[in-house]
Amino acid sequence: MVIDKENFKQAFLEKLEVLHGESIEETSDMGKYRALGNLIRDQIIKQWIKTNKQYLERKEKEVYYFSLEFLLGKQLDKNLINMDIKPMVKEVLKELEIDLDDLENIEPEPGLGNGGLGRLAACFLDSLASLQLPGHGCGIRYKYGLFEQKVIDGYQVELPDNWLKNGNVWELKKPDKAVEVRFGGNIRVEDQNGKMIFIHENYDPVLAVPYDMPVLGYKNNTVNTLRLWSAEPVKKAFDFSSFSRGEYARAVEYRDFVEAISQVLYPDDSYYENKVLRLKQEYFLVSAGLQSIIRRYKKKYDSLYHLPDKVAIHVNDTHPALAVPELMRILMDEEGMGWDEAWAITIGTISYTNHTIMSEALEKWPIDTFKSLLPRIYMIIHEINERFCRELWNKYPGDWNRIRDMAIIADNYVKMAHLAVVGSYSVNGVAKIHTDILKKEVMKNFYDVYPYKFNNKTNGITHRRWLLKANPRLAELISDTIGPGWIRRPQELVHLLEYADDTAFQDKMDEIKRQNKITLAKYIKDMYDLNIDVHSIFDVQVKRIHAYKRQLLNVLHIMDLYNRLRENPDMDLVSRTFIFGGKAAPAYHMAKSIIKLINTVAAVINNDKLVKDRIKVIFLENYNVSLAEKIFPASDVSEQISTASKEASGTGNMKFMMNGAITIGTLDGANIEIRDAVQSDNIFIFGLTADEVLNFYRYGGYNPWDIYHNDERVKTILNQLINGFLPIENDEFKNIFNFLLYNNDEFFVLKDFTPYVDVHNRIQDKYRNRRKWLNMSIHNIAHSGKFSSDCTINEYATGIWKIKPIAISDNG
Repeated sequence: MVIDKENFKQAFLEKLEVLHGESIEETSDMGKYRALGNLIRDQIIKQWIKTNKQYLERKEKEVYYFSLEFLLGKQLDKNLINMDIKPMVKEVLKELEIDLDDLENIEPEPGLGNGGLGRLAACFLDSLASLQLPGHGCGIRYKYGLFEQKVIDGYQVELPDNWLKNGNVWELKKPDKAVEVRFGGNIRVEDQNGKMIFIHENYDPVLAVPYDMPVLGYKNNTVNTLRLWSAEPVKKAFDFSSFSRGEYARAVEYRDFVEAISQVLYPDDSYYENKVLRLKQEYFLVSAGLQSIIRRYKKKYDSLYHLPDKVAIHVNDTHPALAVPELMRILMDEEGMGWDEAWAITIGTISYTNHTIMSEALEKWPIDTFKSLLPRIYMIIHEINERFCRELWNKYPGDWNRIRDMAIIADNYVKMAHLAVVGSYSVNGVAKIHTDILKKEVMKNFYDVYPYKFNNKTNGITHRRWLLKANPRLAELISDTIGPGWIRRPQELVHLLEYADDTAFQDKMDEIKRQNKITLAKYIKDMYDLNIDVHSIFDVQVKRIHAYKRQLLNVLHIMDLYNRLRENPDMDLVSRTFIFGGKAAPAYHMAKSIIKLINTVAAVINNDKLVKDRIKVIFLENYNVSLAEKIFPASDVSEQISTASKEASGTGNMKFMMNGAITIGTLDGANIEIRDAVQSDNIFIFGLTADEVLNFYRYGGYNPWDIYHNDERVKTILNQLINGFLPIENDEFKNIFNFLLYNNDEFFVLKDFTPYVDVHNRIQDKYRNRRKWLNMSIHNIAHSGKFSSDCTINEYATGIWKIKPIAISDNG
């Protein structure tokens, strides 16, 4: 995109005046950011219109990616890079005595996601646009996101993430594209000329209003769309007559009912009302999105019978699984199709990605709740289930146990994962081992019936954000060394292997790592008043806090290392800085206890002069994309230590390796494929295998008390949780003690403890040999191109969605 420098400067000054009625000297940094953002968006809109126009004219197949979260990260810098105008903009602002970095820092982080699921969705949108593929996102415009995490006295405290308080410069509200979503009420059935007609009555209407955000491709003309839906009242939001009678709560009851739908991501589901709200959100998303897609489709085509040839609808995990019955409802109730016609179109259009084998994440809803909130959708699911169970009976006559286990409605629940499998044409896992476990364990019965549906698409990350943007010094070195082709073709990073033993290249890379560590150390000093040694090993575990991700194993090892250092202050130890980050679900008390334990241990170690700063521990609060962009480039060691078989894939492991960190991990998720790519010499693997874990679950044979009684180190650190060693109430961590011993250590923390300690000793030895360590680091970067989301999206495009690139011309 070519933009003249002087014209841009003049346009920026005019935008400042129009938006704020102030001169540049009077305008705040937020005002300058908003002016710059609006100006960039104005430039993007021109190409956005051309993209949509050419998609409309060419009538090629498009994909719509439904996800309950999109963890986008800040947009300004990414858009400037993709438009290829960042140097020019930086120069213009410098002439106006404005620092672009200051404006980028003040930009709010979109509160649209939380963890790997949302970040994957964001990476996929980036790759779709950069590969010139016609693909769009469909999500919810959360007013307050998940939450802003504060750590107070070591405890996680949740505050509203008011990311929209100054608006979102990148979005365009489209009220003329709003649709109505219906909840509750009852269904009246009429016979009209021999055909049953279903009429929804006495429902609560909600207006779904779309806000569109542009998704730019890298240095091309493609601008795809992320459509985010906001819930607004259809009828008057304020009941004046109720207010006049003093019924103040009732006066705003409908408005509150509606607006709650798009207020918060993942409301605390320990309360029944919030469980219902979660179900509302999921239906709101798919109903609004599908109505919009069908309306757009009908502008281009006469017949809905060709929908699977022109539209692919992808369900990212089980949250949008209601797309199956909602598409059936639209085709039958609004378009007049019969069941068989509608079902053929539905299962030819929808595909599904499974992201977990954890039972609590394979959603299910109580029948009574579901039927009351979504009466027509329940009727359709009931019919899908009846037909599916008849199909199973014909295949497995008399096998009631199998049929009950596979039913979509069973044991008083509606099972979303079962619905997604039955109602889609493709079911993919997100790493080879995860897909194998789906086929052989979790969804074996479904695989036996539908083997042709199951396939693997290993997750990926966008190298443009996680290397080009997050680590510009390393990106520049790579381009200077092997050329810039890797930015468009990330597999070309493999050419770095030619320089793995090149001492000049190693030294440059080592200096870049040192500079990145200095940057992170300064951030930690500014935020937490903690000095850390930039020559220490930066050992990092940043991800959602969960027992299976085993932050607990990490902190228990730190306690053991601290104990050894106290016993022998002169022990041979390379200085370590242990860095944690991540949020715990508000109702997940064990995860919140782990955060408290990390911070308690950190306070003890960081203030112990005997340690002489050889160990430092820090928990970085409110982990998000912007913080991740500081952490990954500075990291030496990447902790990927989930219980084998539990992590579907992981993408943090890929971001770390792309920035030269070495993985310490179990044979879980994509760790296995990373090991296969970099070879065993360039990764640190430990612990139980997935088969060993599954066999323990299946047959037993593990007793954590045996380890407690036979390993003095384990006994000591576990006792320290409850004996007053830590400066807290003695029962503060009793739940962790009990979880590990009395609850039989569900995630094998103690079983893997000794192998984990041993592999950390190996890390220290390798790190001392700088040439060997840098060689390992280069191997990881070189093989990281395999894990670019560009590669993954190409596999989705050809193997599942059947979409083709569309080059958008300037003349559109």
